[in-house]
Amino acid sequence: MASPVYIEDEIGRKWDRCLTDGLLKFGGGVVLGSVFSFMFFKKKRWPVILAGGFGIGMAYANCEKDLNATITSSGDLVPDRKC
Repeated sequence: MASPVYIEDEIGRKWDRCLTDGLLKFGGGVVLGSVFSFMFFKKKRWPVILAGGFGIGMAYANCEKDLNATITSSGDLVPDRKC
């Protein structure tokens, strides 16, 4: 028999995935921004910062979508809206 999966454990795993995704996308953005800065923009800093920001933004959007899907799918955490 399988052990029950608690919502707290699932959210914890998703937070870990979010942090890992954020670090990877930020690092990839910085590397890609560095390459573009070196090749096309005469070693300016703004392409590195911009690409790192895009990476963090993408990771944030993915994390928000994933966590919202988890929270709304569990009946315990969704408040009843009675008008």
